[in-house]
Order: sequence, then C-alpha cells, then structure tokens
Amino acid sequence: MSDTIVYRAKKIITMDPNRPEATHVAVRDGRILAVGGANCAEQWGGGVDDDRFANAVLMPGLIEGHAHLMAGAMWNYPYVGFHDRLDAEGELWPGLTTIEEVIEGLKKAEAAMSAAGEPDDKPLFAWGFDPIFLPVERLNRSHLDAVSATRPIVVQHSNFHLLTANSPALAMAGYTRETNAVGVAKGPDGELNGELQEMAAMFPLMRRVGVDFRSLSASPDCIRAFAAIARQTGTTTMTDLHAELPEKDIPTLLDTTGAADFPLRIVPMLGAAMMPPKEVAPRALALREKATDMLRLGGVKLVLDGSIQGYTARLRWPYHVNGAPNGIWVIAPEQAEELILSLHQAGVQMHIHTNGDEASVVAIDAIEKALALHNWPDHRHTLQHGQMLDRALFKRMKALGLCANLFANHIWYFGDMHVEKSIGEDRARRMDACRTALDEGVPLAIHSDAPVTPLAPLFTAWCAVNRITMSGRCLGPAQRIEVSEALHAITLGAAYTLKLDHEIGSIEAGKIADFAVLADDPTAVEPMALKDVAVLGVVSGGRVFLN
Repeated sequence: MSDTIVYRAKKIITMDPNRPEATHVAVRDGRILAVGGANCAEQWGGGVDDDRFANAVLMPGLIEGHAHLMAGAMWNYPYVGFHDRLDAEGELWPGLTTIEEVIEGLKKAEAAMSAAGEPDDKPLFAWGFDPIFLPVERLNRSHLDAVSATRPIVVQHSNFHLLTANSPALAMAGYTRETNAVGVAKGPDGELNGELQEMAAMFPLMRRVGVDFRSLSASPDCIRAFAAIARQTGTTTMTDLHAELPEKDIPTLLDTTGAADFPLRIVPMLGAAMMPPKEVAPRALALREKATDMLRLGGVKLVLDGSIQGYTARLRWPYHVNGAPNGIWVIAPEQAEELILSLHQAGVQMHIHTNGDEASVVAIDAIEKALALHNWPDHRHTLQHGQMLDRALFKRMKALGLCANLFANHIWYFGDMHVEKSIGEDRARRMDACRTALDEGVPLAIHSDAPVTPLAPLFTAWCAVNRITMSGRCLGPAQRIEVSEALHAITLGAAYTLKLDHEIGSIEAGKIADFAVLADDPTAVEPMALKDVAVLGVVSGGRVFLN
C-alpha cells in the first residue's frame, strides 16, 4: 500500500453537498481517501502532511467537455484572428482587426517562407480568421491572390467550418467556374470567390495542401502541447470532440497519455463522418475495449450543421437577419435519423453538434424515435453547442434524458455580432440559454470549443455568469446563472455528460484525486472577477503538476 498524503489548503471546494467545504484531503493510490479537517485520515491509519497548498484553494479538476486535440497543433501555423491570443508557450499573438492587417500578416508569413527557401508551390496555411468582425467585403480569392499569385494560400476561419483560398489553392483542388458543389461559393459573376463552406467542400483542398488535422493531432508533441494548455487552465479532463482514431494512432495515444508525467485525461469522440455509417457503431465499441484511465474511448460525435457566425448553421424561421441562405446540412436529416438509431441501439453514447435550432429539432426528433424503438434509460446523449435551444426544446430534452453542453463563450466573443449580423436582438438575448436549461432540469455543461475560443474553463464560467459582450453590454440578463451553478457546469456537469461523474467532478472519498489549484476562492470573488482567478497548477490522479 502506498503512502497517504494529506494536503492542507486554505479552502477546498468539494462540489459534494454532504461536505461542501473542507481544509484537508487525504490521497492514496491516486484516489481520494478522505475529506475534512486535519485528522480526516486518522481512521485510515493517518498520513504524511503536505502543506504546499496551504495558501491556495483546491476545487475539483476542471473538465472541458468540448475541445479538440488540434488546439495543441494550430500554433504551428500563423494566427490571423481578430482577438489577441496566447499560444501554447504563452507568447502573445496580437489580433488583426482590419482586412488590411490580415493581408499584411499573410504577406509577412509568405515573405518568411520565401526567405527560408521554401518552394513557390508550398502552401501557406493560416488560421483564426473571422470575417464577421470586419465591416468590409468578406475576405476573398482576390485578396489572397494579392499576397501571392503562385503560392497556394489557405485561411481557415476561426469556426473551422469555412476557409478562404486563393486561385492557386483552388486550382490544386480542381475547383473551377464549372464546379457545382454544395459549399463551393461563387460571386455574382459566377466565378469562385474563394470561400469553401463545411467539410465536404473543404476536405479536397485541405488534403491537397497537406494540412491534416488528424495527423497533427496524433503526434506526441501535439498531445503534450494539448496537455500543457490544460494544466495552465486547471483542466484535468478534456475531450477531443471529433477524432478519426485510426488503429495506427491508438498506440501513440496510449503511450503518450500513459506516461507518468502526463497530466491530462483525454476523452476522444469518434467522428461519425470519418467512415461509412454502418461501420461507426462497431468501431466505437471496439475502441471502448482499449480505454484506459487517461484515455477514455467509446463515444461518437455527429455534426449536423455548421456555424451561426459563418452562416452555415441550420436555423428555423426567421433565419438570418442579413438574409443569408439557411446554412448547410453536414449530415442530411434522413441520414442523421438512421445513424442516430443505429448508434443508440448499439449502446453508443452520442455527442451531437447542433448550432442552429432547426438542427436541434432534427436531433431531438431522431432520438425520440430511437427511444421509442429501443429503451435506454441512461443514454446521456448530449447536444453540443445547442446555441438556439429554447424553453420548449429544453422541455423535450428533459423528457428524453438528453444533456446540453452550451457554448457560453459565444456571448463574449460573438454576442454583439450575433445581434447585429446573424440572428438579431431577440434570439441573441436567449442564445446559449444556461438559465433555461437548468430551470427545465436539463443536465448542463459549458465549453470553449478550443481552439475556436481559448481553453479557459473559469472564463467560460464567467461568460455564463455575467453574459458580457465585447462592447460591455449584458446580453440576455435573464439567462445568467449563479457562480455555484457555473462551477458545477465545468466540473460535475461536464463529467455527467461524459458518463464520468462517478469518478471525477467532485472531491469526495473514492473518486480520482483530480484537483485544480487556484490562487483565490472563485466563490468569494466578485462574479465579474471570476475569469481573473489565477490557476497555480493541477493534481491529476494524485500527481502534482504546478504551473
């Protein structure tokens, strides 16, 4: 039997209603032995006192229920987004707030490639761009042709549902004026404008320019970078919520996550679009058998629609305020219904991307039909993003046992733009409706969708609590939730949606010893200061990792 360590903290927030607060936690064999005061381990034979957290606050390790492993790899490429961002090493990349700044940034990146002797036909890939913030014409092929008329240039939008390419890049994919495919956008003159929408249109180009998010995400360096970002934010469990997971990648994932110095539990979800529909459930079940403590396998991700700010989400009437077409079905409704039924019958938990409310209705209808044919009382299928869910839809979700993982960060990053350019004032005031979800009894998590927005669960909680936009307004005050509810959403709430709440999400005897180490008490600071609580490190399975 290993030694018992008794950690003393200024305060321990347990998320356990039987003992909401404590000052000491005893850890043995990577699990929580006891919680309470200084003598909590006495009846277990005592332990070794450890005061390293005496001036810190402990709470359960934070859980990010919607992120992507590529967050650890994106900084291999130039960032051309609107917001300031910190990379995995803590270096600041200033936001580019005009289209001229974006083009100048791309020209500098292209010049650096040329100076390094890169051949003229080697593609330049950049990411993070979002045209919704720039009050001019959308970035198009002509803008990028001005950067280089010979080097293929691809700019991935921040939502990862769209990209913009120059003429050489479009030619690599074989796209021409005669191309008639969903998602290959054209201007009024019938010529390609350079914008490709959703994966069916983007994939042929991405494959030819050699940008493969799957292979990037499967490298040990990327996985470790993902974990480093998590440690900095107090996150001890995080999803990779759309993974290809080919058999050849599994040994690398197992070896990397199984290392003694690896601090993050990863929960990859098999992307249903990665293989023929009939193969998805058998593959998910086979992956489940390979799961370990630090690599949890067996769930599936479905993507029904696209991005609201990218105008590829599927909305109900009155659609977009600017008259944009009503989005793209990534999976057609009839195919989604068939796939949802097959996965449900096989006992595979689903996480379903539905940004628009029309997509949410399709998912809810399909799950209702699947439950009528095959009872599964504790499926915990989860609608991811669910940004346009309203009270009536939450009521249906509660009746069907569905969970919601809402994209609370959108209020800060995109809230003003949603009011002005996408869905209008009325619907923006109730988007990402955390208050309604909780009032209707729907199990709730909240998320960042990193790298779409930066990983920072306390910031995500701040967004849900305050609903402040970039302009400083409170967008939809009726949808604000309490600090305690937001902290629950990034701990036990997220754990519940991942079917891990029996192991993580609270500090109570028997659970895995996962803690976030904080400089201040998030329940004691002003709600507007919640995002500013400093993270000092994590404890992962009883192992201490300080920042």
